[in-house]
Amino acid sequence: MKRTTIYVFLFIAIVSAASIIITFQCRQLGGQGTQLKKFSSYAELKKFVKENLRKPYYAAYGYKGTPVAVFEERLETSPTTVEYSKTNVQVEGVDEADIVKTDGKYIYVASGENVTIVKAYPPENACILSKIELNGTVTGIYVNKDKLIVFESSFHPFYEVYSSFTQQVSIKIYNISDREKPVLTRNITLSGWYFDSRMINDYVYVIVNSPAIKIMEEGKIEVILPKISVNGHEETVSANNIYYSDVSDHYYTYTIIMAINVQNDHEKPTYETILMGVTSCMYVSLNNIYLAVPKWSKIGASTTIIHRVHIEGSKIKYEASGQVPGRVLNQFSMDEYRGYFRIATTTGHVARIIEEATSANHIYILNMNMSIVGKIENIAPGETIYSARFMGNRCYLVTFKKVDPFFVVDLEDPTNPKILGKLKISGYSDYLHPYDENHIIGIGKETVEAEEGDFAWYQGVKISLFDVSDVKDPKEISKYVIGDRGTETPVLYDHKALLFDKNRNLLVIPVLVAEIDEEEYPEGVPPYVHGEYTWQGVYVFNISLEEGIVLRGKITHIENETISTIYYWYSPYMVKRALYIGNILYTISDKKIKMSSLDTLEEINEIKL
Repeated sequence: MKRTTIYVFLFIAIVSAASIIITFQCRQLGGQGTQLKKFSSYAELKKFVKENLRKPYYAAYGYKGTPVAVFEERLETSPTTVEYSKTNVQVEGVDEADIVKTDGKYIYVASGENVTIVKAYPPENACILSKIELNGTVTGIYVNKDKLIVFESSFHPFYEVYSSFTQQVSIKIYNISDREKPVLTRNITLSGWYFDSRMINDYVYVIVNSPAIKIMEEGKIEVILPKISVNGHEETVSANNIYYSDVSDHYYTYTIIMAINVQNDHEKPTYETILMGVTSCMYVSLNNIYLAVPKWSKIGASTTIIHRVHIEGSKIKYEASGQVPGRVLNQFSMDEYRGYFRIATTTGHVARIIEEATSANHIYILNMNMSIVGKIENIAPGETIYSARFMGNRCYLVTFKKVDPFFVVDLEDPTNPKILGKLKISGYSDYLHPYDENHIIGIGKETVEAEEGDFAWYQGVKISLFDVSDVKDPKEISKYVIGDRGTETPVLYDHKALLFDKNRNLLVIPVLVAEIDEEEYPEGVPPYVHGEYTWQGVYVFNISLEEGIVLRGKITHIENETISTIYYWYSPYMVKRALYIGNILYTISDKKIKMSSLDTLEEINEIKL
């Protein structure tokens, strides 16, 4: 028993390390990737896994893979014709689950094991209407007309297994025609852990990773099948309905892609199941889901396998697979445009203490058969991709080592992509957001080059506005730096935390501000010194081509709390999201919704959750 427990912690430690392994140099690949097949029986599945599974067995422990990121925040109109902001998503018409949603009259807040429905507009009459209490953690929600879709994750022990646990995902659909009394109409449960989801019209597409093995006593394994339950009626996915490829792997995991009609409670969910390595990230267009799976060698992820799955309403159909050299940063490193799939990757590693840099960056263009038809390789050798954004016939790419090279790439001819121009400035951008066709917003960190060594010290949060109207000579036309070294914003790793509206010249981001007392450093502040945390809330900016990025004001929920509380402990009053309804700015934390005038930022009302 003790020995098995040690195995568990050892495997979990190895998994954690695996997510940050740096890969080796690019190998030339071309042509179409291995196509998936289906098992003929459970016996064939069991034999395949046991013969091809590489040790150690990471997949049994719920490893999700690399953590994971529309021209502007879309305007919607409520029945009362009040404009309101929507979740910042990557693709127009493809909604993404988030912890806060609004429909222009109500706000829905997911926090911990609860979802709270708030009457939000008009702000003078704001109040809590109902609270849904669940047994597990809410990982995201959607609102579709009078339906609320909730993703709930929970853990259950493997009683017959001594070394592991299993995770379960529930998709709960509520009828909220009466917001004061939500009614659960469907409960769909899958064995595994929630990876991601999208909503297109009335269909939610959810991706769940389910372990293919269980670890028994003395390290023995048992090949298992995923289970799906709809309103209490459980079924086991048949082995002969599972796709697979002839690739051995450390992380054998079932990836379940399910389509749910959230408006029709009588339509049965449909799904496809693929046995493969753990998906690292996903891109979804209006017609296809692209799953990126790292292919591991002894020294890291040398290539990425991409599976294209066609979606159309309830129809889910695997269609093609391919592979490209390198690793993918996040969903914004992928894109589909006019029948082609584009992807940006990094191979190798940046400079280490005793090793020279081997890293390089690449853009590959694939057709719908997932065959490479065009590429640019060896961009910014020695650096690594920090952010990417595909916009029509262009790609904007940020790499970093000491300064920020901002690349403009022409993709008009899919077979012959070209770098048009680049800009080198201090700092880097973790997230790129379109302002318009010729201007890009970058959000990342300011940096100071180290006096010794080939690197730079990151400083405060930096917001940049780039002009790319002259593609051969891009310019940074405005920038704003918040705080000192240690300042953070969730926008750097979660694009849904950004509120941007070009028509209103509005940009809002949550920020945890760190500041350095310069009096403590009379000879100058060293670039490696962290500041002390002094404030958390949202920064509200005006952003325009005429005036650049101008701070309008700040809003916080943290009152009567000490600095040490913010620094050492998570505060439930840390603002996570901002949205607007009409001319009211709503800021949301786990414990409070504050309503302020968009014109003056003066507080109008607040609700304690």
